[in-house]
Formats: sequence, structure tokens, C-alpha cells
Amino acid sequence: MFCTFVTRRFAFAFVLALTAALPSIAFADDADVTREMIVNDPAAPMAGNPQGDVTIVAYFDYNCPFCKKSAPALEKLVKSDGNVRVVYKDWPILTEASIYGAKLALAAKYQGKYDEVHKALMSISGRRIPEAQMLAAVKASGVDMARLEADAKAYAAEISALLKRNDAQARGLRLQGTPVYLIGPLLVAAAPDYAQFKDAVAEARKRADKPS
Repeated sequence: MFCTFVTRRFAFAFVLALTAALPSIAFADDADVTREMIVNDPAAPMAGNPQGDVTIVAYFDYNCPFCKKSAPALEKLVKSDGNVRVVYKDWPILTEASIYGAKLALAAKYQGKYDEVHKALMSISGRRIPEAQMLAAVKASGVDMARLEADAKAYAAEISALLKRNDAQARGLRLQGTPVYLIGPLLVAAAPDYAQFKDAVAEARKRADKPS
């Protein structure tokens, strides 16, 4: 299941192979919307093993309950596997507060606290979380709020540019909602549990081992 722009629900499915989907999209005229920028945007927060043999690109919204449902499973996978790299794509499409939360998390990146703020926001249950509740959760995460506020202002243009790139990439991939996980060559438009994440990573490794 995932949240669309109008929060409709869909069943779990491995819907497309990424290697089949990307070539059908007109990337050539937009340097921000390329395979390289999707996987290796230097401004995007990352987690896990930087040299991992499988990269998971996660598109999510802090007001998406299915994103919140799958986040702990992804975290568990990264810790247990040890060879997975995660690229976070804040894609705030559901509410204005979603944009507010994404900007808080991305501002925290500049003091090395993106993971803490990301987890704090993902831990708030429900949807349509108001900005005040998001801010309270961020304050409780242990970040330096004075620096976060200063960084949010100082890097406002960079943060907005990253969110714009994330949105352009998601629309270029024709994503319909959140969460979406690009797991190696697989596109998973759903909220996998731990076992499903493991299976997808195993399948990605299997495909990588096949001669082209």
C-alpha cells in the first residue's frame, strides 16, 4: 500500500523493473533528472554502507502512514545486512506540513543529524500531522535547534533545490505516491515489511550477478 497525491490505497506489488522504466523517460534535457542524480545526488541524505553493493532509493512523505510503517523494516534491513546503501528522497506531496517536515529534516543534515530528525518525524503516528507536532518531535530528538534554524535559513535555497529535484525525478519516473523504493533494478511502490525488503535485495543481487 502507498499514499497517492489524494491518499488512495493500493495493494502491495513489485510493479516495474527500474532498468525497464528509466530508458522510457526523457531525461536528456534535464541534468537533475538522470539515473546518476537519482542514485548519487550529492545533496541527498544517505545511510547504511556507502560502499554497499545494493542501493535503495527511498521516496517518502512524513505524513504518509505507509512510509512510517515500512521505515523500521528498512532500518532493520540496513543494520542486519551491512552491505546496503540508502538514499533518502524527501518527497513532500501530501500536505503543506509535509514540506515543513522535509525542510526541518534536511536542515538537520548540516549538523549531521538528519537520521535523528528523520526517525523522529517517522515515529509520529497518523497522517496530516500539524507543523507544531512535527516541531515538537524534532526538538525532542536532541538536535541543536538554534543551529537547525540558522541552517534552515542559510541553506534555504539548497534545500528547496533538492526538494525540486526530488519531485522532478519522482514525476519523471511516473511515481503515483509514497512510499516508493528503488531497490537496485527494482521499483517497489508499496510498504514492504522486513522479509519483503530482504527478498527484494536478494533479487537485486541476483540480477546484478547475471551477465548482461
